[in-house]
Amino acid sequence: MSDYILDMRNISKSFAGVRALKDVSFRCQPGRVYAVVGENGAGKSTLMKILAGAYRADAGEIFYKGQRRDNVSAGEVIDSGISIIYQELALVKQMSVAENIFLGREPRHAFGILNLQELYERSGALLKRLGIRLDLRLPVSELTIAQQQLVEIAKALSQNADLIVMDEPSAILAGSELDQLFEIISNLVSQGVTIIYISHRLEEVFRIADVVTVLKDGELVDTRPIDQLDRPTLVELMVGRPMEEIFPRTDHHQGDLVLVAENISTDTILDGVSLEVHAGEILGIAGMVGSGRTELARALFGADPLTGGSIKLVDKRSAKWKNPAQAIESGLVLVPEDRKSHGLFTDLTVRINVTITILSRLTRFGVVQRDEESEVVDEAKQRLSIVMASADQEAQYLSGGNQQKVVLAKWLETDPDVVILDEPTRGVDVGAKFEIYKLMRQLNDRGIAIVMISSELPEIIGMSDRILVMRDGKIAGEVPVEGAREADIIQLAILGQSEALPA
Repeated sequence: MSDYILDMRNISKSFAGVRALKDVSFRCQPGRVYAVVGENGAGKSTLMKILAGAYRADAGEIFYKGQRRDNVSAGEVIDSGISIIYQELALVKQMSVAENIFLGREPRHAFGILNLQELYERSGALLKRLGIRLDLRLPVSELTIAQQQLVEIAKALSQNADLIVMDEPSAILAGSELDQLFEIISNLVSQGVTIIYISHRLEEVFRIADVVTVLKDGELVDTRPIDQLDRPTLVELMVGRPMEEIFPRTDHHQGDLVLVAENISTDTILDGVSLEVHAGEILGIAGMVGSGRTELARALFGADPLTGGSIKLVDKRSAKWKNPAQAIESGLVLVPEDRKSHGLFTDLTVRINVTITILSRLTRFGVVQRDEESEVVDEAKQRLSIVMASADQEAQYLSGGNQQKVVLAKWLETDPDVVILDEPTRGVDVGAKFEIYKLMRQLNDRGIAIVMISSELPEIIGMSDRILVMRDGKIAGEVPVEGAREADIIQLAILGQSEALPA
């Protein structure tokens, strides 16, 4: 019998003549974590949907637990012990935790009557196996996103899953929630469950994976044990360029002072924060989740009112503002952390999203001038390398990287002096990250100042001209960019101490 619980051999798939996968082979042993990485369009989701029975492969073979399993239905896949947890959670929010765990497979008495006692006992046993505590009777709508994801994992186990696929599970998690997910993955692996983990976050891959498979343009690039990889090598495998090229450098020079915040405080968490930003520089803001980074962005943008201190743009007539509209008019804009909820009208077209900030400029006698509007969108598409089917494509159907570019395009039309980027590359693949980094440097070259908030320390170190670290709503200190180490930033973020950690 094979040592592999899953063996996918020479899988190929095309859509309307466009190749999505070509001769991809992928296999897993029981009780290990297999990371699948690659840029958007690399074929990761297509491969997993073929495994799930959602797509049928054009060619290739699939063996699961030694049995050939080609062209089976999604229901048969689940019954065989394979469970897929997608990024968009498939839960009924009005139903309880226990009801969601056994949805469609509820234990029943004779005549089909629901057996509540058995439902709660079996659900409780599953949560105990995962090492988590949840109120089984609580509606899922009252849970946090992290808790809802735990319900999805419990649901997978209720289906007797021996292999669980997690598609971008960390995109909606951070901090302690992410640590809890990793603890659960470790617990499942120790029980012999195999995990396939899809993620853009390479630090997570190195933290939990045993083996890494890299896909690019629908083809298998390489499969290696994690101990045979380092971050630069993995990035090069994914994007085809060395790691040092990922964070582009230019010969831009720090310009005049443009933004000054003095002792600003809010009702949220900020407590006497001061900072200065110069034209043509990137000021990196680091810190742990809950340190006040996003609250700082909102305060600078006028979204959270100040209870103390002041903010101003130097040499601007409208030097101070009390709301986002005044901030935009003054020359300061914010690309928010949650671009789908706060940065885009996802069900509207790219055309509308790009031009919405300058509609008055494009309108004559109450009518939008379509020729001028199209010219603006075409210029944005070329300048930011936005990949879209057309200007009338809905924003929700763009990739994460292209959605982020649309948000940037919208704000760049206002000709800002300062751009605040809150988690600019969250949920964006490595190749798209490089494009966003290049754009940031181009903005620097034009003299635009950038305040970049990021949880990714390599990004903070690689892109910042100066680095400030936040802790408990305050600036804990500054880390010199030259020779900066992740350990130095973590030391300040956690302990508020400036002494460097030992190498």
